[in-house]
Amino acid sequence: MNTYRDEDEDWDDEEADSSDDSADGEPTVPCPYCKAEILEDSPRCPSCERYLSAEDHSSPQKPLWVVATAVVCLAIAIWLAFAAF
Repeated sequence: MNTYRDEDEDWDDEEADSSDDSADGEPTVPCPYCKAEILEDSPRCPSCERYLSAEDHSSPQKPLWVVATAVVCLAIAIWLAFAAF
């Protein structure tokens, strides 16, 4: 039973060594979404592929009022088209 305990202790030492900063010595921080270690100045997490700031999003969503206005205008245009006949 002691042999298993020795192997576990060696494995814990290896795990502690691998959790250091990246090989280049650049500081890392946990991703706010998946908690994976990423470079501090990274704009996107390589693990979950989510952007870390609002400015970096590739496709910002349109506000709800813009979509609602477009739908209302389209409905009015269709109603006027059928009213003319």
